[in-house]
Amino acid sequence: MSENSIITDTADISLLYPTDAAREHSLNRRCRDALSEYTAEQLELYRLIDVKNSPVGEFFTDDRDVLLYRQETFRDILAFPELSELLKGLIPLLEDIVELRRMSHENSASAESYLYSITEVELYTSIISMMKETLIPLKDKVSGRAFGNLAKAVDILTESEYYKNINRQLEDLTSRVREVKSVTIGVNLDSRLKAESAGVLSVNNDKFKSGQLIDRVLRLDFKQGDMTCIAPLVPFRRDQSENQQLALTYALSSALSEVYKSSIRSWKKVIRSYVLENTDFLIKLLPEIEFVTKAAETLTDLVSHGCPLCYPEIVAPNELKFSARGLCNPVVSMKLEGEVVPNDFTFDENGMIYILTGPNRGGKSVITCAVGIAFAMAGLGLPVCAESCKVSPADAIFTHFPQGSEDTIDKGRLGEECARLEGVLDLVTSHSLVLLDESFSSTGAYEGSVIAGEVICGFAAVGCRAIFSTHLHELASRTDELNARCAEAGGVRIDNLVAEVDGSKRSFKIVRKSPDGKSYAADIAGKYGLSFDKIREKIKGGRA
Repeated sequence: MSENSIITDTADISLLYPTDAAREHSLNRRCRDALSEYTAEQLELYRLIDVKNSPVGEFFTDDRDVLLYRQETFRDILAFPELSELLKGLIPLLEDIVELRRMSHENSASAESYLYSITEVELYTSIISMMKETLIPLKDKVSGRAFGNLAKAVDILTESEYYKNINRQLEDLTSRVREVKSVTIGVNLDSRLKAESAGVLSVNNDKFKSGQLIDRVLRLDFKQGDMTCIAPLVPFRRDQSENQQLALTYALSSALSEVYKSSIRSWKKVIRSYVLENTDFLIKLLPEIEFVTKAAETLTDLVSHGCPLCYPEIVAPNELKFSARGLCNPVVSMKLEGEVVPNDFTFDENGMIYILTGPNRGGKSVITCAVGIAFAMAGLGLPVCAESCKVSPADAIFTHFPQGSEDTIDKGRLGEECARLEGVLDLVTSHSLVLLDESFSSTGAYEGSVIAGEVICGFAAVGCRAIFSTHLHELASRTDELNARCAEAGGVRIDNLVAEVDGSKRSFKIVRKSPDGKSYAADIAGKYGLSFDKIREKIKGGRA
């Protein structure tokens, strides 16, 4: 295999995309703000995947082929923990290469640039050696294309004559550089013994020795020789300023750059023709490697917390399917010590938009986020927290949750809520998922119910999947009226969900049924000791 074909093979390698063409296609078809940082924060995705190099939303896609490819990747990394250890070990080395490139660009004509280039190649060969040590034994064991292709490329690369030659060149160059211990400087003086000109006379493989008596006693070496100083240069005295000390350093650096100019030129040719092209594919993988390792760590933690995991069956986006059995909220699972109550959840022809009601702290927000996180994890190519799941991936996920007061001074809270919803309506499509939690609670129940009804009918007309979690129980009683109105516009159907209460105890079970009309206000009042009977008891007890 030729050198160029090796480079081509590595350039097309990805942990998350089957081909570069698939990457471009996936990125081009993704709508703006498909999984925005705001939505990721509202769903607490950064508790699950805390990536630094790229926003988690950059990895979100609805491309079925890409998602199936990623599922293969995560199956392999969870089956073989050494793959995760390898990837975690590569991250700091790749970050060092990125930093070296930056420093080399800033000092492109200096001796430091020469050293940066050599160090980059050392890092590159270390990375390839690490990958070979881990991947080659697993080459025939992994089932996914990502690690299989990566193992084959590393195998071909390390066996190529060109790679072996680069290692030989590296060994020669590094030995020449690492052996440099000192330089001999010649300084011409004028008649008043002031420096007139200076230059490097030789580059030496031994260090100079101090000529001071105390140093010679400590060394037990009293011989004078060519490598013994008779007086130190002033810029390196301890009482000199930093600028004075840097003066000689800069002068020496400039002189050494001249000495190594020819070596730098020849080495740069090697870098341009081979190293940059090969390290580029590794640098491109850095965000993917970070994402995969962070996600794998979280999946392992979720299993240890007893959270069920399954790889969702990915069906065509236009089928608008979502059906999950035993769905859990992974963020809640990570926070709680005890077991999380699982729920079944389905979007179907009888209910693509749900009005979810129930008592305060009854699990409404938890299940709303659980559905959103399931769609997000499926759209990232991860297993979801459920016993089983079938999903048509969403092209975007939008959230409309309670927000702080930073934009309410001019608009008021209701105005701010409406402005955010208008932004969602500008982007939502029939393939999107919209999650609303306590929207329009800033106004009266009647006004809130009227506005909410208009918005829900609007989403129904779009044909998207949505959950509207609310305390507006009057809204839930209008489902038939809203459906009749939406049917005229060809909208999808609206249905009710209720967070059940067993007596006064919350079951955290979400059931598909019409609400019983209770507002649960008395239940909330009793919980906080504000029922009339409890207030009377408190008054009597205080007076007694």
